[in-house]
Amino acid sequence: MSVPSPAPKLPVSLIANPKLSSWVRLTDDGRVAISPGKVEIGQGIVTALAQIAADELDVEIGRIDMIRASTATSPNEGVTSGSLSIQQSGRALRQVCAEVRQRFLRAASERLGVDASLLDVDDGTISGPGNVRTSYWELMDEVSLDHDATAGPTAKSAAGRTVAGHSVQRVDIPDKVFARPRFIHDLALPGLVHGRVLRPDISGARLIALNEEAARAVPGLVAIVRDGGFAGVVADNEAAADVALKGLRKGATWSAGEPLPDEDDLAGFLKSQPVETTVIDTKAAEPARKPAQTLRRQYTRPYIAHASIAPSCAMAQWDGDRVHVWTHSQGVYLLRADLAIVLRLPAENIVVEHIEGAGCYGHNAADDVALDAVLLAKAAGGRPVRVQWSRHDEMSHAPFGAAMAIEIEADLDAGNEIAGWRHAIWSNGHAARPGRAAQPALLAATEIANPYPRMISTNPPAANGGGGDRNSVPLYDFPAWTITSHRLLTMPVRTSALRTLGGQGNVFAIESLLDEIAALRGEDPIAFRLRHLRDERARDVISAAARRAGWKPQKQPGIGHGVGFARYKNMGAYCAAIAEIEGTDDIRVKRLTLAVDVGEAINPDGVVNQIEGGAIQATSWVLKERVRFDRTGITSTSWTDYPILTFSEVPAVDVEIIQRREIEPVGAGEAAHGPVTAAIANAVYDCLGVRVHDLPITRDKIIAAMERAP
Repeated sequence: MSVPSPAPKLPVSLIANPKLSSWVRLTDDGRVAISPGKVEIGQGIVTALAQIAADELDVEIGRIDMIRASTATSPNEGVTSGSLSIQQSGRALRQVCAEVRQRFLRAASERLGVDASLLDVDDGTISGPGNVRTSYWELMDEVSLDHDATAGPTAKSAAGRTVAGHSVQRVDIPDKVFARPRFIHDLALPGLVHGRVLRPDISGARLIALNEEAARAVPGLVAIVRDGGFAGVVADNEAAADVALKGLRKGATWSAGEPLPDEDDLAGFLKSQPVETTVIDTKAAEPARKPAQTLRRQYTRPYIAHASIAPSCAMAQWDGDRVHVWTHSQGVYLLRADLAIVLRLPAENIVVEHIEGAGCYGHNAADDVALDAVLLAKAAGGRPVRVQWSRHDEMSHAPFGAAMAIEIEADLDAGNEIAGWRHAIWSNGHAARPGRAAQPALLAATEIANPYPRMISTNPPAANGGGGDRNSVPLYDFPAWTITSHRLLTMPVRTSALRTLGGQGNVFAIESLLDEIAALRGEDPIAFRLRHLRDERARDVISAAARRAGWKPQKQPGIGHGVGFARYKNMGAYCAAIAEIEGTDDIRVKRLTLAVDVGEAINPDGVVNQIEGGAIQATSWVLKERVRFDRTGITSTSWTDYPILTFSEVPAVDVEIIQRREIEPVGAGEAAHGPVTAAIANAVYDCLGVRVHDLPITRDKIIAAMERAP
């Protein structure tokens, strides 16, 4: 008896937003408006989505207008994060556009008297036998898109696509090159005034008294706003706002703060705090093997700042009991939900509109500055208020990527083969985004007269890739393992999502210890990895990177080579990296060679850009980045105190894409960080003969590791 095939299912974003008209709209000027719920944050997503729409609708990509996300008009796709935009928005848009095309073909068939199967579409013009023709725009009044999507229409096969799979120019670049106002920082509304917010330099301090006299004397001052511990100024221009804020700061009295951990013993701090312990995964060996020895290693990464090139910025304008917000938030609907809680307004009274920001690597201060602007705009008499944080604000008060301490125990048999594996993580939670709890996650919400408690960061569920435990379950064929996560229930340093969440730290730890075991066996580290991998796509990226890099080059004094591999979230993109470093003075990464498999690469040039960007950012994290603080507050509040990789230090990056057009695409934005981190660390060992277990890998860390070495 044959088993019927399961009915096709709609993509998850389409289930949540089924109306065709919320995704696609034809305009009178012969164009197509596409409205995804995901946002452009520099990753090139609007270009890839335009390619998908162009393919399924059979229109030229230049005819498509990508509409930025707004709670007033766009589908609610949650948050743009986790390298999920292509998987979620891309699949939904492909299905929507396939159905829109089918609806227009049916209407054309009726008008032209030709069977729909005999009709072709070329740039929106529909033609058939006998030179009959019409177009989407001639039919737009006859074809309603106010219908829910169905699973019936079939999108084109990979072979039938002519735009996806090919590199195209990014649609957002011309505006940025020619300085047209695409960034929130460049946008000016009529009657615009400027705001600044007063915040303490001492961690956990609260405003208890405020002398406003100096601020009120500033020419151009519009208003001083005070709501409990929240205080700020509104002025006619930015210079006046800055001067007024300085005056306000002189008149501020703060409570005592809360002590921060010992920056030089983060592992000790993390392992001493109350935690929520979760066993992430276990695998038992049959039969259990008795180890001949056990290697025990601890790896750490510090708190890391987003360090966006431009500080966070937002605008807000009140009209009666309604408010309009412009911000570079990654989740406009989620931000709206938190604003509704704080303002005690119905969500429909709030419009949040996305405008691009200059740099975003996760949950930075884009949401926080939006609430700042909303609170200050209440005193602006209906004029729009623009609030831009300073560099000091951004490096002090935005959420950080969580510090991590990772312990791995590897049981080895008499032949130094892996018999068992135990991986334990201590870390703050990696997610405290807005809109996901009954209490708001916005900074000013903790400062107002009736404050909300600071949200303790949590971890996304394993089904979504996890948080501190992300990439902690080995892809390698080990006989047994236990993976455990200890999430801190305290949070003296504010943490939330930073690119890769726990993936970077866990891949660094796993791949470092694998290299050490391979060296113990006298086995080539790439051969060792391939021997423990059954997944052919994993094997292919490692082999491709090795081949492209000419692994392993002849040993040269002062030069080292290392390899790292991961599949992001164990269910996303595959990536392998080989690093070439120079270690004669400071560590300098000379070249990174990467291979990546994202399934179908919609825009190969965009994939390469994402892998290059991730590789360069990972290099900066590995060699330089570390949030600095003493017991009273954050001290790395400038580029001098928080150095990042400079242009002269950027390595050459070479990327090979393994194109698999038959496999559903996944995102590339976070695939490179873990492999590059591990590759650099392993290259340091190859060069200097010492293993550094604590990031960043600085001269001091190398010296300390040498002193510990037997």
